[in-house]
Amino acid sequence: MEQKPEVEIEHKDVAPDAELAGAIMKRHFRPSLIKSEAWEGYTFADLEIKIKESTDCYGAVLWPSAMVLCHFLDTHQETYNLVGKNVIELGAGTGLVTIVCSLLGAKVTSTDLPDVLGNLCYNVRRNTRGRCTYEPRVTELTWGQQLEERFPKASCGYDYLMAADVVYSHPYLDELMETFEHLCSKDTVILWAMRFRLDPENRFVDRFSASFHLEELYDLPSLHIKLYRAQKKVSGSQSHSEAAA
Repeated sequence: MEQKPEVEIEHKDVAPDAELAGAIMKRHFRPSLIKSEAWEGYTFADLEIKIKESTDCYGAVLWPSAMVLCHFLDTHQETYNLVGKNVIELGAGTGLVTIVCSLLGAKVTSTDLPDVLGNLCYNVRRNTRGRCTYEPRVTELTWGQQLEERFPKASCGYDYLMAADVVYSHPYLDELMETFEHLCSKDTVILWAMRFRLDPENRFVDRFSASFHLEELYDLPSLHIKLYRAQKKVSGSQSHSEAAA
């Protein structure tokens, strides 16, 4: 009885996104015993996923935006059915999004910078071998470089582009924008989770919106993360005529 007022006060102070944010963060677990190899655990697609991080490389650390995107995919499988779909991930990092997309049935191309690929390959193979219909492909992609040579538009058609925490205060936002535009056709659906930190993130969203239709799917102020759905804009009335056809 004495604890009731305290509970009520805590309830009033709960953030509006607390329930969703809590459900997302509960996907993470740590091993109960100390192991010879350090790893972080996650539960998606009804399976345990073990992720090895590399603290000496910024891109090889798992950030909460990846968990937000994976939670959305896992809980919206009817709306966003990935079975047999061609998916590319930008800035795959530790590989969690790639792994979850693969477990959900997608044909995934997982990309990142050369110094990240070793750890990325390890995590992807460890968690998808014998579990997936399609083996994920892990390959280098430096934003803005050799895009047509390595990802020709004529043969590389993607149903989905996944991106988690690719926008932050780095000097390659122009190259990232160029990469988005090259890899996406008018039919490609982008699912993009982003943690807002500084003004460059806000400015990039404005710039991105000039070329892509942007819809907010999640707003998680307690995590400073938003999840967007986007598709490339087409000129004139082309989009309406194609939809009618």
